[in-house]
Amino acid sequence: MKQTVHMSVRKMLSCIVVLSVIIGMGMLASCSSNDKPSNGGSTFEKADLVVYGKIFTSDDNKVVEAFAVKDGKYIYVGDRTGAEAYVEAGRTEVVDYTGKGLVMPGCGNGHAHYSMAHAIKSVGASVGLDDNPSKFLTEIVPAAVKEARDAGAKSLFGFGWNLHVFESNMPTRQQLDAICSDIPMYFSDNEGHKGLANTALLVKAGIMKADGTVLKKDGDILGGEIVMGADGTPTGYLKEQAGTYTRSFLDNENLFSLDIASDILPKIEQQLLSEGYTMYVDGWGSYFFNTNFYQAAQQLDNAGGMHFVLGLSYEIESWMNIDEALAKAADAQKFASTRVKPNWIKLFMDGTVETGTGFVDPLYPDGHQGLPNWSEEQLTEMTRVANANGVAMHIHAMGNKGVTRIINAFINGGKDEMRNTLVHVRNIDEADYKRMADHNIYVTSGVLWHFAEDGLVEHMREHGIVPAGQEDKSYPMKSYFDNGIIVTTHSDYPATSGSPDDPFGIMEIAVTGMFTEVNGKPYWTEELVTREQAITAMTINIAKQMFIEDERGSVSVGKYADFLLVTKDVLSCPANEIHEAKPAATYFEGKKVFSME
Repeated sequence: MKQTVHMSVRKMLSCIVVLSVIIGMGMLASCSSNDKPSNGGSTFEKADLVVYGKIFTSDDNKVVEAFAVKDGKYIYVGDRTGAEAYVEAGRTEVVDYTGKGLVMPGCGNGHAHYSMAHAIKSVGASVGLDDNPSKFLTEIVPAAVKEARDAGAKSLFGFGWNLHVFESNMPTRQQLDAICSDIPMYFSDNEGHKGLANTALLVKAGIMKADGTVLKKDGDILGGEIVMGADGTPTGYLKEQAGTYTRSFLDNENLFSLDIASDILPKIEQQLLSEGYTMYVDGWGSYFFNTNFYQAAQQLDNAGGMHFVLGLSYEIESWMNIDEALAKAADAQKFASTRVKPNWIKLFMDGTVETGTGFVDPLYPDGHQGLPNWSEEQLTEMTRVANANGVAMHIHAMGNKGVTRIINAFINGGKDEMRNTLVHVRNIDEADYKRMADHNIYVTSGVLWHFAEDGLVEHMREHGIVPAGQEDKSYPMKSYFDNGIIVTTHSDYPATSGSPDDPFGIMEIAVTGMFTEVNGKPYWTEELVTREQAITAMTINIAKQMFIEDERGSVSVGKYADFLLVTKDVLSCPANEIHEAKPAATYFEGKKVFSME
């Protein structure tokens, strides 16, 4: 009897220990977002939406089977069995995307110009990449002038002509004057680095008098070139900062009013969402020299109508009063709202290497070095002032000499936590990679130009267009990952020279070095990246660039549920088919905001 009682007590104690272990394990399980919930009772949080499929989280390259969303945020990320417990029959929406493609975070565009691109459709004239000077002068400009006269416009703006088509027969101010001599007009090239102006605008800008007297000559505008004709007067062809200076004398307030800015924002949003973007940094938010786009975005967001996160950069030109411009850039932060982030200053360090305006070392074959807009001392002081006011730097740089100058300024004047960013970056010196990593300097990379039409490299070499050795070594990408530098991708839309704007076209180029529609070959194949790296660059890294990685950029518990249902599994499909992928649906904060259906 005693023995029986003793055995029973031992048995009971053993059961208590086992039960305690089970309870403890259950408590641990309930703390994990990747395991099945510990209970299904009425107190358990049910989801508004549950998604099943192959899900790339952009969180350490992790792939999961399911996630659950409530009140616009992820509340569970893990396996299918675990997610099923979050489903409440009759209330929870369930999307089973298994076997249909890939589910992934919403993408970001680290630098583009949708505001300017859509404004042109409302206020300007578009020139096609293949349009030649004859069509420009006989059809496009006359039609734009008629439209401007009918609207009572005080100035005319156009965009899109292709240097490679125009350079052998560049239109002159006199030819533009023959079409319209009383309305100031400016036509930017497709990259935004060059422009054509008529005499009326050159006079208004103080570059010349109507009688031909020259008031400003080449070199008078820092970082710009006023091209002069055989008669010693301006031809109307302007490069870099000479163009932005002249364009500032257009009637910009009417060209891009608050009403126009408000009108184009929904159109921009529709384009972004249809391509799979839920984050975007506008690389020139003050393109028309005002803050109407800032104000319109804030108003839209405060009204509950914005379904993407917008970063805005305030452009400062080398010809401006720098102290006044820095103050205006800092003041633009007053337009911040939940989804509007006006936190950057944009500068042009130089132009483009292929047009001879990138700031390079070694020199171009003809002995010149490019067109730098800023001294290192200026850049350092501007970075110091901007960072001290909570504004990050966002600087266009193509030539390696310009990149080094900017890195010096970021290190000597900036704060590492401000994530000061280089934009495009065609060439970079090996020693600068480590300095960038050590000081948390970001890059948003223009991989769109990582390919070449057949014969282009040879053409550049034979004609001495770029410095020796840079003909087929242009836009690094893999080196950033290898050196621990945060790199993002961008489209630079509409300055893409016919390259794709959508994230999957960009991804294919980053992975293969080729664009399907071009008969050519990759540049610098050593710099190509993996598919996972490409997605990382266009998701979580862009969230980091925008200082919103705690809220967005990956499929992670607690973040907003911004995600895509992609028509292809871009992680496993043939590499040359990645560009075919499209978002079947785009979700923002847990709501479907775009669908192909």
